[in-house]
Amino acid sequence: MPGLDFVEVVAEGIHLAHLPASLEALLARGIPVLPHAVTLSLGGAEPLDEARVAHLGACAEAFGSPLVSDHVAFVRAGGLEAGHLLPVPRTRECLEVLVDNVRQAQAALPVPLAVENVAALLEWPGAELSEGEFLAELVARTGVRLVLDVANLWTNAVNLGLDPLRELDCVPMEAVAYVHVAGGILRDGMWHDTHRHPVPAAVLELLVAARERGPLPAVMLERDGDYPSDAELRGELAAIRAAAGFEAAA
Repeated sequence: MPGLDFVEVVAEGIHLAHLPASLEALLARGIPVLPHAVTLSLGGAEPLDEARVAHLGACAEAFGSPLVSDHVAFVRAGGLEAGHLLPVPRTRECLEVLVDNVRQAQAALPVPLAVENVAALLEWPGAELSEGEFLAELVARTGVRLVLDVANLWTNAVNLGLDPLRELDCVPMEAVAYVHVAGGILRDGMWHDTHRHPVPAAVLELLVAARERGPLPAVMLERDGDYPSDAELRGELAAIRAAAGFEAAA
């Protein structure tokens, strides 16, 4: 497919000694590959796993990646693995933990780190900051970059009653490394960020709103299964490019 600007790979799924043929083909084409981690648990109270951070850095070095990313989330506690990106309580105490972990990861990584806002099915009580304020203070204190996921903002608007435009107003757009968009499905009154369905109009509208608050460096479609035909995929990418204000691919 022409006009492919970059791709993202889940770092934990990569064995550097045995790269999949598809990834080798992309690297041979010169397509930038960005390692995206899901298990650092940056928002967790337990010490960072140095081996996980080292693997993420090794992926960046192997691929010549300009940056790596993970999430504003925790995935383990008390010896238990959640198997899911759990939202961090938006309290100042939890922000201190997140700041410390992000700084440790930054010091160990060979390239800049970006963190992504996550989709949530629940909100912890006692929030002291809005989601946008939480991200803004994290950026101010660490210099970390952001992977701004507008689909996750939409998810949290549906599930938690948050105002996505208000959250966007707080996000430091100059810190955004790139943007995620994805599809999902409404089930029993809850929005599920599946990455297996078409991007809804509401998410494209949020992408337009993000663009209006500052130029977007790049936008990536997350699609993890139920892949559409090439024609459908090209149409969806064209709609994303239009919403982001990018010129259509040749």
